[in-house]
Amino acid sequence: MASDAARSSEEGFTSARAARVMAAACRSAGLSDTGAELIRFGENALFRLTSAPVVVRIARGPEWLSTARKEVEVSSWLADEAFPASRVLEDVEQPLSIEGHPVTFWHLIEEGDRKATYGELGAALRGVHSLTLPAGLELPPFEPFDKWELRLEMAPIPEDDKAFLRKRQRELQDKYAELSFETTKGPVHGDAHVQNLMVNKQGEVILIDFEGFCFDHPEWDLMVTAVEHHSIGWQTDDQYADFVVAYGRDLYEWQGYPTLRGIQEFGMTTWLMQNVNESDSVGEEYQRRIASLRDDNAPRDWRPW
Repeated sequence: MASDAARSSEEGFTSARAARVMAAACRSAGLSDTGAELIRFGENALFRLTSAPVVVRIARGPEWLSTARKEVEVSSWLADEAFPASRVLEDVEQPLSIEGHPVTFWHLIEEGDRKATYGELGAALRGVHSLTLPAGLELPPFEPFDKWELRLEMAPIPEDDKAFLRKRQRELQDKYAELSFETTKGPVHGDAHVQNLMVNKQGEVILIDFEGFCFDHPEWDLMVTAVEHHSIGWQTDDQYADFVVAYGRDLYEWQGYPTLRGIQEFGMTTWLMQNVNESDSVGEEYQRRIASLRDDNAPRDWRPW
């Protein structure tokens, strides 16, 4: 019989595999997976349990175990700060490791009747960036390239695409080495898009997803919305203006913006390419993005995912 590691490598990270891991993790934690619903499949798989107000998060493989531990530590720290953010279950020792996949358990956030605004995102990031890390909590620096090589190795895309992306990666690394930041380092969310805010039924804006949390320059958090607006056009001018006013800075005015734009667009494309076999729509969106990357002057007619 094949080992878990061998079976994982052969099967890849699919929604079916994630469901199997989720069921085993629930049994280990004393929870029921009956009726569990897959609510997101991307970098991680997220399942909502019906037996308890809990969300189960499944990471792609054992290389994410240290990240899962960090997420648990960050959640506990933000709880101590009374910062409005998602909370891990306190009575479950975590993360678990099931078939090589780190698994964490989170309190369900009951969503209200609206989505978070870009002004609220700017305010949330300003709040995160003003925090001071406690003694004993060590966060890594922001690593814009750390996931790329693994993604390129594992993604089911043509070799020609991989060769192009590796060349683009080297170009971006050279440009990044020339960047000069003027800000001091502090806590950074690391994946600061508006979808990582939720509004609960009490109207409270909740920060979620701590996988990318790090200690670095705040520009990395501002990069996401700046690129989504100025390059891809996912926000209106008014929405982006609300973000800038709430935070107090427009990254587009910084001389390093073009480099961060390239890094963000590359990351958005390599994130999506991992799941090209999940559906035709994912595959079509990947083709749209990779074609754009091959032409820096082409419009980014990308769809949110």
